[in-house]
Amino acid sequence: MAAFGYSLGFLFVTMGRQQLFTETTLTVMLPVLHKTHGIGDVARYWAIVFAANIVATLLFAAAVNIPGLFKPDQIHAFSELGMKAVEPGFAGVLVKGVFAGWLIALMVWLQPAAATARWIIIVAVTWLIAVAEFSHVIAGSIETAFAAMRGDIGWDQYVLGFLVPALVGNSIGGVVFVALLNHAQVKEEV
Repeated sequence: MAAFGYSLGFLFVTMGRQQLFTETTLTVMLPVLHKTHGIGDVARYWAIVFAANIVATLLFAAAVNIPGLFKPDQIHAFSELGMKAVEPGFAGVLVKGVFAGWLIALMVWLQPAAATARWIIIVAVTWLIAVAEFSHVIAGSIETAFAAMRGDIGWDQYVLGFLVPALVGNSIGGVVFVALLNHAQVKEEV
């Protein structure tokens, strides 16, 4: 049931047309693949969106840390999520990140065909990410930053144990497995 809460967050962000870094791994690559934009344009766009997303996750984690806002058992549960996110180590988070990146980019790829059922695609894909405990760099950054702010993990664990491997994994999953492979199948039709 908790996985549906994860999906609800993605539903709000996606249907609200907010810029989420992992969603842009597909859409930003398409102009590069069609040779209308260069890789420098993509890198600049990704850097801006990623930085804004991470600042937002840090602000959100700080807000959740406001004393008295949540009960102690809820604070403990939030922190456990962050500690659990870094448990697999660099390689484990990276591999889990590849799957999450692949699924998010696949979600974006499927949405045009889904028409009015877009929300079903969003909920189904993000529910699968939550249930499988894949590593999503933005959603997981809130959990791990929260744990780092509480001192339950170190900031080095936040950065090197989650943020970097999840970023690399999500990018590989989104760019290689969906943008390049799916685009290769339809490039003659476009």
